[in-house]
Amino acid sequence: MLRFVLSALGAAALALPAAAQVQFPAAVRTQEITANGATIHVRVGGTGPAVVLLHGYGETGDMWAPLAEDLVRDHMILVPDLRGLGLSSKPEAGFDKKTQAGDVAGVLDALKIDRADLVTHDIGNMVGYAFAVQHPERVRRFVLIDAPLPGIGPWEEILKNPLLWHFRFGGPDMERLVAGRERIYLDRFWNEFSATPSRFSEAAREHYAELYALPGAMHSGFAHFAAFDQDAIDNKAFLASKGKLGMPVLAIGGEKSFGPMMATVMRFAASDVTEGIIPDSGHWIMEENPTATSAMVRSFLTSN
Repeated sequence: MLRFVLSALGAAALALPAAAQVQFPAAVRTQEITANGATIHVRVGGTGPAVVLLHGYGETGDMWAPLAEDLVRDHMILVPDLRGLGLSSKPEAGFDKKTQAGDVAGVLDALKIDRADLVTHDIGNMVGYAFAVQHPERVRRFVLIDAPLPGIGPWEEILKNPLLWHFRFGGPDMERLVAGRERIYLDRFWNEFSATPSRFSEAAREHYAELYALPGAMHSGFAHFAAFDQDAIDNKAFLASKGKLGMPVLAIGGEKSFGPMMATVMRFAASDVTEGIIPDSGHWIMEENPTATSAMVRSFLTSN
């Protein structure tokens, strides 16, 4: 569970409202890295093999605090906020995942890291895939959690699910509708995609609602979804030209959410796929069952 207090390092230097103060381990600092036309807010800490943790919609890199506490003991962790979200900059463009893969490359380059593991959730899966397929030599192992990839496998069938109405919700009128009502809008996702909504705590809801109310954040969130059509075109082209990913892949679904479909999707895009299911969990795996998620991720990253 997230703990909403100041970190001894990194966050202490930021003049943030109380709800935006999330504790990562003391070994973790924060850094602003200018890359690919955006300024990416990154949490960095630990020593050992590098691991990049990419969040999805409705959260920021703060979602990874429980996993970071586990991994930082023997890994170097890098936890960015995606462009337009959290404390990263809010550019007008570049929300297609092919462009955002350049953000990840820029962060790694700035920190002089040649190769890393990827652990991703939701839209982070899409950014991570775009990075891995373009830079397979830079990815050792890849964990994807509970969200499909545009244009890959059963994408068109998945789009028919009425729970995914928000994929087509956006534009200036929608931004006006949710302005000042960010919490109401986000509660719909936190409730509908949870197995047990109460596990997405009130403190976490207040925290993320405040971050998504920052100027430009909701516009950026809608832009992430609006780019899906281009992402599907790009992903189909990647698969046709580059083939399936060759690195080991762990495809995790929440038992009450994407479940085994995560592995089904990834078998269209990768040749070495292991299926994982997080029990008693919906989509929000780090809120609903962080212990099981952390154990499964660690076991995969440290296996021979």
